[in-house]
Amino acid sequence: MFFRSAPALRCLSALSALGLSVILLAGCAKPAETAPRNVILLIGDGMGLAQISTLYYNDTVKRSAFERFERFGYIKTQPAVQKVTDSAAGATAFASGVKTYNGAIGVDADSNSVETIVERVSKEGLLTGLVATSSIVHATPACFFAHVPARSSYEDIAAQLPESGVDFFAGGGTQFFARRSDGRNVFQALSDAGFVMDSTALATAAPLDNGKKYGFLLAPDGMPPMSEGRGSFLLDATNMAIDYLRGGKEGFFLMVEGSQIDWGGHGNNYAYLASEMADFNTAIGAALDFAAQDGHTLVIVTADHETGGLALSTGASYNEMKATFSTGGHTGTLIPVFAYGPGSDAFSGIYENSDIFHKIIAATGW
Repeated sequence: MFFRSAPALRCLSALSALGLSVILLAGCAKPAETAPRNVILLIGDGMGLAQISTLYYNDTVKRSAFERFERFGYIKTQPAVQKVTDSAAGATAFASGVKTYNGAIGVDADSNSVETIVERVSKEGLLTGLVATSSIVHATPACFFAHVPARSSYEDIAAQLPESGVDFFAGGGTQFFARRSDGRNVFQALSDAGFVMDSTALATAAPLDNGKKYGFLLAPDGMPPMSEGRGSFLLDATNMAIDYLRGGKEGFFLMVEGSQIDWGGHGNNYAYLASEMADFNTAIGAALDFAAQDGHTLVIVTADHETGGLALSTGASYNEMKATFSTGGHTGTLIPVFAYGPGSDAFSGIYENSDIFHKIIAATGW
């Protein structure tokens, strides 16, 4: 028998020195990690380290879910053309593993369609889900199921959802499905494609049936901010998605976006940003709770970019913290990545945002 790894060779040498004729390798080398069956990717749109740090200045947050992670890394977010990324180019990198231009939804730098992870795994029988506090056709969720050269083509994006391979979705955006400029009823097209649709509430009378698809469109555009009564939508939708998707025979992929962290940053509105960050923290906690119980789920948390250039600075004295912003747009800072579960080792280090896709594929064998 040949041992190729250095740890195994060291163990073999040590045992030989003791004159042992029977070689027991238990404990000498770490056994191969089982590939994850499920992947939950949580994206805090506009979330940098300062945004994460707001959790420690928020009296409503009992514990930061980020403290539960095993592995940490950073991604470089520069797109193919510009210096600073937008959400469309950033999410296309996550969803398809390619660098592209700002505004691109599921297309490369030459505007050619690129296969998304949702399309890839749905062909293999895995269930897929998308949850967002924005419209479901907004840049980040759209990149996981649609292909258009411009992110503002919301009606075109919506028209691609019925046949996309998505099995569960929850967010806003009814106006892009039912009250369209072209008069088409894509809400009905979703029903015709097998979706059980609901535009009133995130609730069902019975557990979701894995033999059906489900769609929840609960606002004309984006969902209301936390400060305007959105409540526990993100947590509830995340839990509902997991409960539904976990019943698949082949595993699942779920993307959850805390969309409005970004909107608070664009508005230089610290209270808005902090409340959205706290809400996103609850969804992360739910994903980690499931992964800890399941044992076969890889959880990844990252962001497409940082928004606002947020700094948590001292005020007149070190006894106070003052939030300041340097821009109303995006910044080009490195973005943290957190990973938990089987396959998490691969997410340490510094690498390109497009590598998130490739690391997921390598870890799962999808």
